[in-house]
Amino acid sequence: MESIQHFMIILVLIGILSAYQYKAQSSGGSMTPARSLDALLQDYAYRAFVHPHTGRPYDGQVPSNITGIKIAALRLRSGSLRRKGVPGYKEFQIPTGVIVRPYVKRLVLVYQNLGNWSSTYYNLPGYTHLTPVLGLLAYDAANLSATNLPELTVVVSKSPILINFTDARPVPAGLSARCVYFNLVGLPVFRELVSSNVCSTSQQGHFSIVVNASSIAPPPAPRPGHAKGNKSKVWKIVGAVVGGFIALVLLALLVAWMFRYRQERKMADMERHADVGEALQMARVGNTQAPVALGTRTQPVLENEYVA
Repeated sequence: MESIQHFMIILVLIGILSAYQYKAQSSGGSMTPARSLDALLQDYAYRAFVHPHTGRPYDGQVPSNITGIKIAALRLRSGSLRRKGVPGYKEFQIPTGVIVRPYVKRLVLVYQNLGNWSSTYYNLPGYTHLTPVLGLLAYDAANLSATNLPELTVVVSKSPILINFTDARPVPAGLSARCVYFNLVGLPVFRELVSSNVCSTSQQGHFSIVVNASSIAPPPAPRPGHAKGNKSKVWKIVGAVVGGFIALVLLALLVAWMFRYRQERKMADMERHADVGEALQMARVGNTQAPVALGTRTQPVLENEYVA
């Protein structure tokens, strides 16, 4: 009975550790860092609307642990965006004919300039960013206190949106620059430049100019303040690894315990069978009891009985 209780306890512990490991892995992979950043920047961009006016851009402030990122918010009427466009919103030139789906009466265009965080959130192995990653995302403006809003779908029906990168680094000799567009799931799409330092797009997302060269010095690394933001991710990974290791150890102990239990049962059965044999008849010899054989199978015969 005690052995069965130990077995059940080990199974419960393995189940708890497996559930913790799955939770750690799923929580770590549910949203990419870039998408988490989009949600955070949407929240802080909306906070810039203290006394909002339609058609006027408002620069926002980001948390101190991501200093270097610039954001802005511009509230527009959907009809005005379609008829007039936005000739100059930071580096973006939005033509006429741009609509959003689903239809909303007012929308907010959130601008992002990731600065020295560009390679952190949008790293391209083998490529070097010549410009910061710029983002343009559309949200519903019905509630300027809302957070975690889904992006609206931007539809360009006429001319494309232009991005004029004003602070691009020079293209190294012998290399050619290309535009790169990151969609909302982070997949890169490469395109040719429209002109010097100018890219075009028919969709919202994130944009940069890159070169295919690994020998170029990368832009300045982010400040150490971001380390705190990454600690939780590191601890989730460490927790998952430690949980998996402990689960494997407990599983190995369980297998060893089952093997030992079977060996002990086998030895006990052998001892029990050895103790159970043919009972000898007891007889009194003087004042003592002693076992005596019941008899022999072959009776002795005198040799002379065979003589004819």
